[in-house]
Amino acid sequence: MSNKPIGIFDSGIGGTSIFKEIHSLLPAEHFIYLADSKHAPYGNKTKDEIIHLSIKNTELLLDEGCKIIVVACNTATTNAISYLREKYEVPFIGIEPAIKPAALKTRTKVVGILATRGTLSSQLFHKTTDLYASGIKVIEQVGEGIVPLIETGQLDSKKMLALLKNYIDPMIKADIDYLVLGCTHYPYLIPILEKMLPKKVTIIDSGLAVAKQTQAILKANDLLNSNMTKPLIKLYSNRDIVVLNSILNNRFDTSFLEF
Repeated sequence: MSNKPIGIFDSGIGGTSIFKEIHSLLPAEHFIYLADSKHAPYGNKTKDEIIHLSIKNTELLLDEGCKIIVVACNTATTNAISYLREKYEVPFIGIEPAIKPAALKTRTKVVGILATRGTLSSQLFHKTTDLYASGIKVIEQVGEGIVPLIETGQLDSKKMLALLKNYIDPMIKADIDYLVLGCTHYPYLIPILEKMLPKKVTIIDSGLAVAKQTQAILKANDLLNSNMTKPLIKLYSNRDIVVLNSILNNRFDTSFLEF
């Protein structure tokens, strides 16, 4: 099993931010990535719809022989990962907004979180916030419209700038010193956000933590790839591979797949 691929899925291309972190940490591993862009975003869907889509993606990755599955989507993690872990035997790695480190490190006692509606309304998010952010003012902002713009290649558009300004300005006025990105699409916004935010504001995403957790779980299960052959990396989109190629700087093998 150790030479089998790591499977990753997301509601589109955003989870490539997680893929890149894991690939950087584990360059010998094989990967299969599913960008379910046809159904993006997951954040405005019901819990049952999210579970259904997560099952579909999981079973496709299992059919490809994946040894571990990374749910590179905050909304799918918070709504479906418990079900997936009960239903399937392979290990699952999930993504949660990094509210804990922000709450522990904030000096102003005010942190912002930019996430999808599906993540912010989930029981897991509220449980984590209640556990670690007692006494901290958490400004929650639904990033409505961000994912569709990224999915259609409008990362640096005027529409994106206007949206982000509308979402971020109230956080700045509230004196946040940490901004938590609660969607795997959002790390691609960091260069834009850094220009908008005061220098005292630290932006946190979950990418590196997820990569380290994936490494730890593979090691604990004796699943790290010891074969030194060139790794096989396949990334699939069920909508448009042009944007997927673009966001990956045309570095990897990407293909259209109907799923």
